[in-house]
Amino acid sequence: MIKYYKTIDNNFREIESAESGCWISIIAPNEEETRIAVERFGLDAGFVRSSLDEEESSRIENEDDQTLVIVDYPVAETISEPEKTVNYYTLPLGIIITEENIITICSRENNIISELSGGMIRNIQTNQKTRFLLQILLRIAIKFLHHLKQIDKIFSVTEKRLSTLMKNKELLQLHNLEKSLVYFSTSLKSNEVTLEKILRGRVLKMYEEDKDLLEDVLIEVKQAIETANIYSRILSGTRDAFSSIINNNLNNVMKRLTIITILMAIPTIVFSYYGMNVSYLPFNASIIPVPLIISVVATAITAFLLYRKD
Repeated sequence: MIKYYKTIDNNFREIESAESGCWISIIAPNEEETRIAVERFGLDAGFVRSSLDEEESSRIENEDDQTLVIVDYPVAETISEPEKTVNYYTLPLGIIITEENIITICSRENNIISELSGGMIRNIQTNQKTRFLLQILLRIAIKFLHHLKQIDKIFSVTEKRLSTLMKNKELLQLHNLEKSLVYFSTSLKSNEVTLEKILRGRVLKMYEEDKDLLEDVLIEVKQAIETANIYSRILSGTRDAFSSIINNNLNNVMKRLTIITILMAIPTIVFSYYGMNVSYLPFNASIIPVPLIISVVATAITAFLLYRKD
């Protein structure tokens, strides 16, 4: 899907075809749309392929009169099978700056592009390509912080549930959250390196206002990195604590079962002894139920000793 947007008289709107100074949004393109992007817009084929590769890492690259910036953006996905859990991960967003336009390319629809195209971000000037790029990067950094807050809320709810009743669903959710934080931390550090390269001013021409905006983006990214690291340490410590609790509970259950097995074995041994089909057993002809008395006394003594030994 290819769409075109342009700021005309300070009004951001969608237009019918590509014009100089417009923003070209390419989302999940098919083969025909990929060919159009390469041939009609003169984009480097390698840049387009890299932008659509979900395994591509964040970087900035120059080729002739085009500049490619690839950054990772956060994605939240709810999985219903086998247990309903929320997964967070990152995907690359390719931003290509040419002499006339700025082009964004991504492999699937996402909130970043939807908010931009929906006019939810103010003061967008598509003809100011560098500033528009920085606005996209700032929005991505804000999204990372937003998802990190969601992770913290999910963690708090899951922790409360685990404190009362431990189920596989909650443990699986903790594992997914910890994995998501690793993805976020890795992607944020890659984005930070890319932003620092842009800040040096060797790749993109920037004005003083652009540098101030880029510094704001870097501050947000650094804050997101620190937040992700803190949450990751807390989550790791909590998971280890709950793992120890689970092991301790299992040991207690096994201890109780062992005690029950020992106590039940005493009457079994006694009655098995007196149940043998042989003569001359002690108290065999007695009217008093000697085996029962022996079983009760031996079981009581054993239970008392086990109680004393805790």
